[in-house]
Amino acid sequence: MGTPDLISPRSARVAAARRLVRRNFRAKDRRFLAEGPQAVREAVAVRSAEPGGPVLLELFATPEAAERHPEIVREAGETGARVHFADLETLADIAQTVSPQGLIGVCRFVDRPFQEVLAERPRLVAVLAHVRDPGNAGTVLRCADAAGAEAVVLTDASVDLYNPKAVRASAGSLFHLPVAVGVPVEEATGGLRAAGVRLLAADGTGEHDLDAELDAGSMGVPTAWIFGNEAWGLPEETRALADAAVRVPIHGRAESLNLATAAAVCLYASARAQRAPGGCRTGADGRGVTE
Repeated sequence: MGTPDLISPRSARVAAARRLVRRNFRAKDRRFLAEGPQAVREAVAVRSAEPGGPVLLELFATPEAAERHPEIVREAGETGARVHFADLETLADIAQTVSPQGLIGVCRFVDRPFQEVLAERPRLVAVLAHVRDPGNAGTVLRCADAAGAEAVVLTDASVDLYNPKAVRASAGSLFHLPVAVGVPVEEATGGLRAAGVRLLAADGTGEHDLDAELDAGSMGVPTAWIFGNEAWGLPEETRALADAAVRVPIHGRAESLNLATAAAVCLYASARAQRAPGGCRTGADGRGVTE
């Protein structure tokens, strides 16, 4: 088979995709970019059973990447996505990155209404209350996915979920679990509490120690962890909305943990406690409940 025809870098399709690096155009079009084989593969996997239809709407691929990942290109076409072949320079222009990974997907927004997320009775939730760095937001979402959380909530004071750096840092997890965005922090905490979820503020100066909470057996209930700003943590008014402020103990000489590391520790602590005998993910006889 010969080399496929390449889309012109001056094509209207390229221009429409390129503008999605800017937040105002993402919001207007309700579309975003997913770069790299991992992210595109996960987007392709969300097919028509998802409310709104397939997530992947368009795919730009270099011929070399198409040869390395033929299943992604084939499945993208099967879902109805438009597939375009492009050179690396065109992909770099679309994604505004120095070293594009050969595949860029144009996807529709995947966030869900907060009340819809609550209706599914999540037992482990990550709330990003004042997170401003897109890389951290994406990494926390990935940690929440790995820990088995059922939802992530970004408040209106946090970064755009669809920032290209956040999408890349999520490594495909953006497509795995329900995410609500733009929720006022008071609405987020009030709704979760009404749904029977315990609210824990992750704070380096919190009055409660994570190890002590685990030893006391209080971590096995449905829980939402509230994570704050990378530099200054949670404001006092947000801390006051939680049931407790919990610190991760520092046993060595490090001054602190970065946001993503602290989030991973907290989420996995809850995941383990919820699966321990008596936790909310086990039955009355201490045996696991099928999820």
